[in-house]
This record gives sequence, C-alpha cells and structure tokens, in this order.
Amino acid sequence: MAMATMRLSRMMSTPPSSSSSSSSSSSSSSSSSPLATQSLSVPSPSPSSRPQPNLPLRTIPGSHGWPVVGPISDRLDYFWFQGQDTFFRSRMEKHNSTVFRTNVPPTFPFFLRVNPNVIAVLDCKSFAHLFDMEIVEKKDVLVGDFMPSVKFTGNTRVCAYLDTSEPKHAQLKNFALDIIKRGSKMWVTELVANLDKFFDTVESEISQSGSSTYLQHLQKLLFDFLAKSLLGADPALDPDLANSAVLTIDVWLALQLLPTTPIRVIQPLEEIFLHSYAYPSALISGGYQKLYNFIEQHSREVVQRGEQEFGLSKSETIHNLIFILGFNAFGGFSVFLPTLLSNIVGDKTGLQAKLREEVRKISGTSTRLSFDSVKDMELVNSVVYETLRLSPPVPLQYARARKDFQLTSHDSAFNIKKGELLCGYQTLAMRDGKVFDDPESFKPDRFVGNGKELLNYLFWSNGPQTGSPSESNKQCAAKDYVTRSASLIVAHAFQRYDSITGDSSKITAVEKAK
Repeated sequence: MAMATMRLSRMMSTPPSSSSSSSSSSSSSSSSSPLATQSLSVPSPSPSSRPQPNLPLRTIPGSHGWPVVGPISDRLDYFWFQGQDTFFRSRMEKHNSTVFRTNVPPTFPFFLRVNPNVIAVLDCKSFAHLFDMEIVEKKDVLVGDFMPSVKFTGNTRVCAYLDTSEPKHAQLKNFALDIIKRGSKMWVTELVANLDKFFDTVESEISQSGSSTYLQHLQKLLFDFLAKSLLGADPALDPDLANSAVLTIDVWLALQLLPTTPIRVIQPLEEIFLHSYAYPSALISGGYQKLYNFIEQHSREVVQRGEQEFGLSKSETIHNLIFILGFNAFGGFSVFLPTLLSNIVGDKTGLQAKLREEVRKISGTSTRLSFDSVKDMELVNSVVYETLRLSPPVPLQYARARKDFQLTSHDSAFNIKKGELLCGYQTLAMRDGKVFDDPESFKPDRFVGNGKELLNYLFWSNGPQTGSPSESNKQCAAKDYVTRSASLIVAHAFQRYDSITGDSSKITAVEKAK
C-alpha cells in the first residue's frame, strides 16, 4: 500500500514531462499564461541582494475567501476537482499574475491549528525570494503551515524544520555536511556495486517474465547504498531490518505526508480518509525503533562524531540521521530516479544513442566511473537537470516572511507583511517562459554549453543549482551528490547497455553493449 501511495503521489503531484512532439499543443494551450511569454532578460537569482528596477506596485490579487468555506473550497479543487497543477495554473491565469493569494491543504475539520492562507509565487523571479534567508524564515514550514507530529522523529525537531537563526541548525547542518563529505570516500564504489546487483535482477526478471517492475529493486539498492555511504553501516548485519527497511520508510513517509499529497484515484474516499486528519505515529513506531536500534548498534562511529565533534545528544544525532537517510535521501531518490529513467527509456527521438556515444567517448565500456568523469558528460548532466526542472522531487517550497519586504515578479512589485507564508509551486516556476525557452518541453540539451547559465534558475534543492549548501542557508546538503549520482547511474547504464526500453514503472528490454 505504501509503495503504491508513493508512486501515485509522485505521478499526481508532478505532471509528466512533455516530449518534443507534444510541445506545440502544450504551448498553444497556455499561450495566455503569464509564464508563457517570449524570453526576456534573465532575472537575478538573489532578489534582495541588489536594487530592484522600477516596477509598478500592485496589490496582491486573489483571496483566501470566507473562513472555513474558502479553505474547504480550495482544498476540494486542489485534491479533487482540479488537481495540483490545474489548481495553480488556473488561478495564475485568472488573476493574470504569478503572485496571488489562495489556500493550500490541509484544512478543516481536524486541522484547526493549521492556517491554509498562502501567497503563491509561480515565476523564477518571485520564487527566488523563498531562499533569501535575510527576508524569509523556514521554521516548521517544510510542508507548509502543517507540520507532521514530532513523534515521527522521536520527539525531535530535526534539522529540516529548523530556521537558520536557531543555534541548533548550524550544528545539525554542519554535521550533515560532514557525514556526506566523509561518505564520499565510498559513495561511488557502493553505488556502482549496488547498481550491478540492480541490473542483474532486472535482466533476470526480463528473461523470466518479459519485463521488470523495478521500483522495489531500486529502493532496495538505495537503502543499501545510502546506509553504507552515509552511516557506514551494512544492512546485511541485520537481516530482519534489511528485509523490512524499505517498507518501513515508505510507510513512515506516507503517514507524514498523506494530509498534503494529492492521489486523485479514489475520491471521495480519499478526502474522507486521507486528507481529513493526521495519522498517528504509533502506526509505524515499531519499524522506526528498528531503524533507531540499527543505527545505534552499527553506526557507532558516526553517532559518536555527532556527539563529540558537533555537540549533539545521542538521540538527536540518530533521529536526524534517520531523517537524512529516509526522508531526504531515500525519499527524494525514490521519486526522482524513476522519472529520470522514464525520460530516457521512453524516448523515441534518438536520445539514447547520443547518451551512449558521449558516455563511451569519455569512459568507454569498462573504465571505472567517477564523479570527475561524469562531470565532463555535458548531455548526461543536462538530462538530469532537465528532469529536475520539469519534475522536481519536492514540487512545493514554503517560507515565512521574516520581516516586511517587497517581493518582485517579472512585471510587478508586491508588499509582503511579516509572518505571511509564501508557497512556491516549483513545477510551474520552473516552466517560466521568460527564463526557459519552450518551457513545457523536455529538451535534453537545454543545459549544454551556454545553457549552463540557466543553472542559476534551477531551484530543485531549496536554492539554485549554482549555490553552495552551508549552515547559513537551507539548501540540500547533498545537492551535488544527488546530481552527480544520477549522472553516474545514467553513465553506468550506457556503459552496460546499448539500449533500454520501458517506462517509469518497468523495464521491458535491454540490449547489452557490443
């Protein structure tokens, strides 16, 4: 059930990439959108760091509606009648603005302490304000004004919920950066070894049944590889955990995120049972405790470093490690990699031949891959970036105004009051026609050559791709490892195979390298 929920939420929360063949219809249907306009000068990625041009000051359009009634109406549109993408797109077009007021779930009846009122920001320029820590804060807004119970993380507010102004944030962020840096020594080795096991399994299933539904195998790969790289712990030392960890993390993630996640396949039951109340952590407490015990027993060196070098308690070290491993790394990769593979294996335009040529020109079919070697594979990297642009693993980003400030879109300025919650729907912001040419289409070479300049406006990681994670920001500590790992997976696949056929859920055929 949990795996199905994750897959459904991924499909429903992010619209599929448009192929080149469908780009004309997509563009024509959205020609009136504030985003679908001819490219203009590219905006500054740091909106408050330099003087703003003289833009007309505009009252923020839209409304939160009547209390209770407005939020419920928007909730039904968001989850049921329209879906996430149409919800934001239709309001953007209605108000002729990429900045407007609306409500986002969860809402009444059993979320009485959650304020659904937000200001949506849907273009690259306004979206960039979400990452300027001088004017916004990130305290407890990872998934909006709603925050899953801290009981899911051992009664600990983990780093993802802390603002940069909180002293504990620096300790935890530096700890995360440290374990990733230390893990880099075995990162590539473990990834490649587990990739070989993954592809061996896929080939075996294809030979037996004609296709391989690979998500379960991919998640097994991810947990084993991440546990060894980040924790220095081998799941094989605990067979019970090794067999249950993937399901445990899937359920743990689902229980926290269901109140905010559109599924859109079982209405009205979805509204009644999935979106009306928060699920209790007791449903997964046993499995979570197994993860805690595993880290406590088999990752002693990492835990001790958290205590001795970063001043953390043992329990907060372990709870943060579980969140980094399960929510940030495992959860993010589980959403992102199937989309990346789908864009490649389902392509009919000759992309695979071009990827294969680039990979083998640089690394041949047997040369050991490294992050340095994949760094030179421009097309491989561009495909990874383009997938993140069109299908970000985390489609919604939130930030609360730290003070009164003036937010700017491409054509207007808006006054934001301290305490107001900004909601960025990344899937639309990354389709900004004033920044990205033919924004609705999947263009594999978009970020090749001079296209690398566009990385300033690729915000999938809680900041621009050209940014650097540090204790002073909320950018993903492992953002460069994510993109390099994805590129390495693509490169390894085309060292091993001449072609791969399939989609986002299964692989139906592989042709081994000649």
